[in-house]
Amino acid sequence: MRILFLLLFLSSQTLLADLNITHKVHQLISEFSTHSIENNISQKDIKEENNLSNKLELEKQLKQEQRVNQIKIQNSKFIDDLKEIEESLKDNIWSKVYSNYETYKKLELLANEMFARIKSLKKKRKLTKKEKKALKKYEDDFKTTNAKLTQLKEYKDNPFKKLLTPDDMGETPNVSSPLDLVNAISFKKKLTAIEEDYSSRLKSLKDTVYKLNRERYILSNIIGLNKELNSTDSDEYIDKLDGLSKRLDSYKSTLDVFNTTQKALNQKISEKQIYIKEAISKQIEKGIVLGSIILFLFLVFLILKYLVRKYMSENELYYSTNKALNFIFITIVVFILLFSYLENVGHLVTILSFASAGIAIALKDWFMSIMGWFVIIFSGSLHVGDRVKFLKDGKQYVGDIVDISLLRMTIHEDVTLTTYEHNRRAGRIIFVPNNYIFTEMIANYSHAGIKTVWDGIDFVITFDSDVVKAQSIAKEVTRQYSKGYTDMTRKQLNKLRSKYSMRNTSVEPRIFAFLDENGVRISIWYLTNAYA
Repeated sequence: MRILFLLLFLSSQTLLADLNITHKVHQLISEFSTHSIENNISQKDIKEENNLSNKLELEKQLKQEQRVNQIKIQNSKFIDDLKEIEESLKDNIWSKVYSNYETYKKLELLANEMFARIKSLKKKRKLTKKEKKALKKYEDDFKTTNAKLTQLKEYKDNPFKKLLTPDDMGETPNVSSPLDLVNAISFKKKLTAIEEDYSSRLKSLKDTVYKLNRERYILSNIIGLNKELNSTDSDEYIDKLDGLSKRLDSYKSTLDVFNTTQKALNQKISEKQIYIKEAISKQIEKGIVLGSIILFLFLVFLILKYLVRKYMSENELYYSTNKALNFIFITIVVFILLFSYLENVGHLVTILSFASAGIAIALKDWFMSIMGWFVIIFSGSLHVGDRVKFLKDGKQYVGDIVDISLLRMTIHEDVTLTTYEHNRRAGRIIFVPNNYIFTEMIANYSHAGIKTVWDGIDFVITFDSDVVKAQSIAKEVTRQYSKGYTDMTRKQLNKLRSKYSMRNTSVEPRIFAFLDENGVRISIWYLTNAYA
């Protein structure tokens, strides 16, 4: 019993011990598991943090790369814009002038440096061979530089002086006659051209200033972008920006002067244009008044000529009266024009008198030919197309006038009875000086539209013939065959009665009878073609 109790006791103790061990084991396992889980969680967090940090770093680098690329693109665009502006300013007149100004300043500085070196070398008592060679080179270069400076001398102080100075307008023409209207209109166009030219210069300068401001803005952006990129090209653009700023300051001051000059120029041009406009208007008004007066006189002249033709056509004074009316009308018109447009007629008369005397003495024939031309033209005695006959040194020439120039008449010789009987030559071009009309006789076969001349035929009949009947037959025949010329001549002569004092205008054929050695000579005269 005791043994059984002991065994039970031992078994229970053993069981309790096992339970404690198991509990401790479980406790240890639990603690280990918890610690392992915590370690795993901590490592995972660290890993996630590392991944996040790497991701942020990559994103930052990516953004930086994107920013760099963006800056490069912007920089490239700005550089392209800069090149475009520089190319547009390449042929700009203002840029060229300023470039010449900069060239002059550089050459001037170089010349001063060379002069200082030459002066320094010449001060030395003794020069080495190398120094002599250098001195010779400096002197040659100094001469060359001075020659260049002489060519660019106009850009020394004010490079834009020539562009700022408007073109010379010249003297304002005095509009005192209709002939001056041409000069006035030409001067007005000249003023407009000067104004437009100066405005175009100003517009060009403003455009240049705008482009330079744009260029300065681009250079500032390029410099800022290069600084972000830590580029070494910034110095080049900074130098450009400094030079551009000086250039822009010069342009802006020039623009201010230009605006002031343009205002003064526009004011001056406006005053001259107003004066020219008023002068032209006055001359037009004056011309209208004079034209009205001359037109009124012309109407009066026509009325008087009509009355003279109506009531004095059969009067012997008709021709003289008609000529007097023409002379009076022309004289009045000439005097009206002279006293209207010539400020001092006496001076003009004096000058013309001396000039005419000099010409008459030195060039008598030439002067007389010109006077002859005036007589021919204004008298109407000879016209182109008239058939004429003139004598020279005993020879007769018949032909048609084909030209009347200032010094001579040109005549084409035709085949006529005169040619047959005297010259035996025809078809020549004959030049007759105009002064010939003052010294020799010229016969006009077709003056004032008359295209007929009297021609005659003679025949002889015996003494025992019926002379009266022969004359009657001859008259009937000639009247029949010359009727057309007779009627035409009658009309032409009636027209001439207003111009010439013509009493006998009979155009009927004329028959004459003369005693001859062999019988009675019947002479028949009739009108025929003057050009036949």
